[in-house]
Amino acid sequence: MRARHQLTTLLLALSITPFAQADNFVFGHIYEASHSHHKWALWAAEEIEKRSEGRHHIEVFPSSQLGNEVELNEGLDLGTVDIIYTGNAFAGNAYPPIALGSAPFVFRDFDHWIAYSQSDLFKELTQGYEDTTGHVPLGLIYFGQRHVTANKPILTPEDMQGMKIRVPDAPLLLMFPRAVGANPTPIAFSEVYLALQQGVVDGQENPLPIIKAMKFEEVQSDISLTGHIFDSQPIIMGGNSWSQLSEEDQTLFRNVFQEAAEQGSQDIHQQELDLVSWFQEQGTEVHEVDRDAFAEKVRPSLSGESVGWSADQYQRLEAIE
Repeated sequence: MRARHQLTTLLLALSITPFAQADNFVFGHIYEASHSHHKWALWAAEEIEKRSEGRHHIEVFPSSQLGNEVELNEGLDLGTVDIIYTGNAFAGNAYPPIALGSAPFVFRDFDHWIAYSQSDLFKELTQGYEDTTGHVPLGLIYFGQRHVTANKPILTPEDMQGMKIRVPDAPLLLMFPRAVGANPTPIAFSEVYLALQQGVVDGQENPLPIIKAMKFEEVQSDISLTGHIFDSQPIIMGGNSWSQLSEEDQTLFRNVFQEAAEQGSQDIHQQELDLVSWFQEQGTEVHEVDRDAFAEKVRPSLSGESVGWSADQYQRLEAIE
């Protein structure tokens, strides 16, 4: 009996993966090591280790090393990853209302987005996500205004008619291109450069820091400043990993990742201000557009029956000062 008990104990010990250890955590994301999001993930990991006096260690894996965005979200459920950046639209696959934060033309400007990130509405949405999934949002980091790139100017909605444009593989992000008559084509983030280079798609849409980090200007001649989404990513920790932390360490993790989100958001916003001239210096054409013309095409879709959020939630977002 004793031998059998020892064997059972050994088998149980072997079945525990490194990711389940309370003092070692895995942070996976899809962004390049040169992108600001990776910089602040590393900063958070260093701060957690320092402030916990070495009790907690976080290893960060950039560039889709642990999978694409869909796979990273699944990894939270499987326990193969502990912390992720993920788009609101991807989090919305599990809890639809939280996708509102990545809907097109719902934010007036960066200050409106900041006010939303600190609002009671956002707190309610993250609590709803946590209640539904068991996973815990620790912060919201700004990703930037999404703009359209192509090998021609995109100045009006009509310029996008029939355009084959790459989008992330999330239903919400099909709303804008469909509203203007484009043909949205989901392609994994890591494959976008090659798809543009080979003409699989005519263009793509992303914030300026991502366009630079991924070197899309090498295969796209024009950036049109549609600013159709003020995008952001919740920083989410898997419920199993979260439950292993003491209340004191849960507060530590929340504080550090909130600080990382705030500093990372300002970092991205400053890059947006600086990068227009940088792209122009590289020979890329950068075009101002009439955003209202694009927004008018989208607005009817924002309160339709198929959206994941309620009319009240949408109206509360619009009313935030």
